[in-house]
Amino acid sequence: MLLLLAEYLQQFYKGFAVFQYLTLRGILGVLTALVLSLWLGPWMIRTLQTRQIGQAVRNDGPQSHLSKSGTPTMGGALILSAIGISTLLWADLSNRYVWVVLLVTLLFGAIGWVDDYRKVIEKNSRGLPSRWKYFWQSVFGLGAAIFLYVTAQTPVETTLLIPMLKDVSIPLGIGFVVLTYFVIVGSSNAVNLTDGLDGLAIMPTVMVGGALGIFCYLSGNVKFAEYLLIPYVPGAGELIVFCGALIGAGLGFLWFNTYPAQVFMGDVGALALGAALGTIAVIVRQEIVLFIMGGVFVMETLSVVIQVASFKLTGRRVFRMAPIHHHFELKGWPEPRVIVRFWIITVILVLIGLATLKLR
Repeated sequence: MLLLLAEYLQQFYKGFAVFQYLTLRGILGVLTALVLSLWLGPWMIRTLQTRQIGQAVRNDGPQSHLSKSGTPTMGGALILSAIGISTLLWADLSNRYVWVVLLVTLLFGAIGWVDDYRKVIEKNSRGLPSRWKYFWQSVFGLGAAIFLYVTAQTPVETTLLIPMLKDVSIPLGIGFVVLTYFVIVGSSNAVNLTDGLDGLAIMPTVMVGGALGIFCYLSGNVKFAEYLLIPYVPGAGELIVFCGALIGAGLGFLWFNTYPAQVFMGDVGALALGAALGTIAVIVRQEIVLFIMGGVFVMETLSVVIQVASFKLTGRRVFRMAPIHHHFELKGWPEPRVIVRFWIITVILVLIGLATLKLR
């Protein structure tokens, strides 16, 4: 939106041409979303408290969590608002990738909002039934996958690339739709499972989102892509504005979500942010790198799968409680220790993911 205004004003003053630079608009995206989050955060928390939109805590979980009962939830709406406004202000709105990622984020956020609303407002402990949740995730995930497949301009946009193996690429054909579906829906649910401690999910999301922003910028530049032997995806660079907005909104939310949290993200934020990361990774053809950088999300998801499978097959539990962050809590780790150590793991994994840019 403001990019169009800057283009118009260029005829009067050439200095407005500076807004054509992706790096500047990416930085402005960060700052705009951050300011919006910090500005709107207190008002949103007061509103949630006034309307008694508080988190219900399970009695069978760690006893330390019982004190969190009643803490405002659905704070993910703050993140999505900041991301949406910042992206609309600074991104090139003629770019199809911007709209795909933004719409996927908001649509998955809508699923989470309905789930949270039914749990918190209607006091329905089941929330949105799982079958309906996965149905709508599938509809929106497949919709995005089909759109990206149909509008692909070059073969590389539907090819699976293996990091560190520059000569290995697998044309997916229609299989691209299947892979994209699983990446988007899987990422969405993985972040949702991770969102169980104060700040545990949002900081890894910010770090992975920032790294994906670097991939977007490089993949959208033909010279950098050629030098680094990564796929050149025309238009992907514009997603650095969205990634910047995600970083700013995430850090702003963390200001209120850090231990002890004043507000929780809820499904409205977790489902949306996970889907956003998955969609961006698909666009820049870095699904495997996302799997590496999002190792904490993968670990949390696998812990649930292993726990459920083990209990059904043998009647025994592998972990004291799943997802795995609760296992460490029940072993005696203070909540801040679990959170910070998972952050440290994410820093290491993100650096490994970025290192694949040169290991080709």
